[in-house]
Amino acid sequence: MTPYVGVVGPGDADAELERLAYEVGELLARAGAVVLCGGRGGVMAAAARGAAAGEGTSIGLLPGTDRTAAAEALTYALATGLGQLRNGLLVSASDGLISVGSSWGTLNEVALAVRVGKPVVALRGWSITDNGTDLEGILPVESPEHAVTQLFQLLT
Repeated sequence: MTPYVGVVGPGDADAELERLAYEVGELLARAGAVVLCGGRGGVMAAAARGAAAGEGTSIGLLPGTDRTAAAEALTYALATGLGQLRNGLLVSASDGLISVGSSWGTLNEVALAVRVGKPVVALRGWSITDNGTDLEGILPVESPEHAVTQLFQLLT
């Protein structure tokens, strides 16, 4: 079965995070995964560009009702009209997540995924502790290649 992988991260990412997200998207596409994202700028747009470069499919779940607000490289843009609630839809539709960087929206997606038992790999992303102890469910990685291989291992 084709894996559906959510790539999440800040919409206002810097050039380095965008480079990492692009590589993640390309590696996922070359490995045969469908890339899901929030469909807008920053990490989301970079992952879609990477998926296109890897000759794969990307689907953006937009917060608003206007598909023209979508990142250009997306294969498909779905205007949900759900605002930030679309984060739950993205997590539900994904088999696992790769987070690239951190923002409040990214934290929301990561928390939802951990809560429902979906694997999460974090590339320069959130590390969450409870009274000084790392919470389980978020695997930190150091490179796009490591992010993709680790997530695929967690999915099998």
